[in-house]
Amino acid sequence: MAKDELKEHEDFYYNEQGYKVFTENFHLKRGYCCKSGCRHCPYGYDKTTDRFRKINKIKKI
Repeated sequence: MAKDELKEHEDFYYNEQGYKVFTENFHLKRGYCCKSGCRHCPYGYDKTTDRFRKINKIKKI
């Protein structure tokens, strides 16, 4: 298995519409916010205001 290979249910899942949704685990492994307004963003980004909400602590994986 390649190091960068994604694991379904761990790194992503498919929603009811068939779109791939990345998990918090995936975002933490990637290590930065892409500012796309992801559903499970652990970095506190708010796409509507283009700002980061204050978050207490980002857990390391």
